[in-house]
Amino acid sequence: MNKPNPEDPINPNYYTKGIEVTRFAHSHGLSFAEGNVIKYVVRHKHKNGLEDLKKAKKYIELLIENEENKKSIK
Repeated sequence: MNKPNPEDPINPNYYTKGIEVTRFAHSHGLSFAEGNVIKYVVRHKHKNGLEDLKKAKKYIELLIENEENKKSIK
């Protein structure tokens, strides 16, 4: 695994403490929406605060909607 590069705009330090968020999402087979929930929660204290939590909430609501739609189809 590559060492975090503080100048890396794609993987800043707050994404790479322990394991890069993208690698974590991939290793757990997470969808784009699931990965974004993790990403926004992880970075909210270091980047955009409440705005990032609202973005995470948006993706959680999308995941809930998709699960509800699956149940209504059955």
